[in-house]
Amino acid sequence: MKKRKQEKQNLIGYLFIAPQMLGFLFFVMMPLISIFIFSFQDKNLLFGTSIFSGFDNYKILIQDSVFNKTLINTFIFSFGVVPINLILSLLIALYLGKKRLETFYLKTIVFLPVVTSGVAWAIVFKYILQGGTDGPLNYFLSMIGVQGPNWLHDVRWAMFSVIITRVLKNLGMNVLIFLGAVLNLPNDVIEAAKIDGCKKILMFFKIKLPLLMPSVLMVMIVTVTGSMRVFDTIKLMTDGGPEGSTMVIVYYIYHQAFKMFNTGYASAISVVLFLIILILTLLQWKLRRRVSHYEN
Repeated sequence: MKKRKQEKQNLIGYLFIAPQMLGFLFFVMMPLISIFIFSFQDKNLLFGTSIFSGFDNYKILIQDSVFNKTLINTFIFSFGVVPINLILSLLIALYLGKKRLETFYLKTIVFLPVVTSGVAWAIVFKYILQGGTDGPLNYFLSMIGVQGPNWLHDVRWAMFSVIITRVLKNLGMNVLIFLGAVLNLPNDVIEAAKIDGCKKILMFFKIKLPLLMPSVLMVMIVTVTGSMRVFDTIKLMTDGGPEGSTMVIVYYIYHQAFKMFNTGYASAISVVLFLIILILTLLQWKLRRRVSHYEN
């Protein structure tokens, strides 16, 4: 009787997780496996042809100067987004953790971009960053005697513009994560440090930051992964230009798959991107034993 009851409970448990598992298999695992298979084929989406080509797509990839440029652009974008996002979100979370009355409104303002559509956010900033005096930003700069550049059409400023736009879009979520960690800092440790005369800067680097490192690590992994997969901001604001200065890997995959219809080649690029993200994630996860306060 007891065994029968246990089997019934197990069956109920399996039924509860079945929709999630089926969704994972059909919408995650199967496409992932298909991409690996397509990467070894000369597959054309327009003509519907598919011929096994072995490692030809990967050989072409090594010699593709455009891919090399997109790879560099992707790392520039990530190295711009990640540190700015982490530093700003942590500073804002530390400020909000002081439980001031005005922080309630600031929390709402900071989190609003997160719930705003990415498409709408990109379109609004594309309008703000217009060249000449047509854009609000350059208009206000002209009022103080500064001539603003053509932000999205100047090679020197385009990447910087999309980086800042992306940082502001996702800042609120990281602030929320850090705020939860800040509010759960052990007060007894902090109060003891204050009694011992610990200065604020020393308090942050020697006590608060080590205690926050698990959250910092998690946010860093999520932010790095998200920055490597950016598409909507690039597509809507610069379309990969000017002169390919903002074309990142995900946009290049889209270009090859849905504009050039080289599905096999686009799949090979996707596999490379998958491996890059996997390696970066494993490296960051490996560092957890060195930076996490809670690891032995």
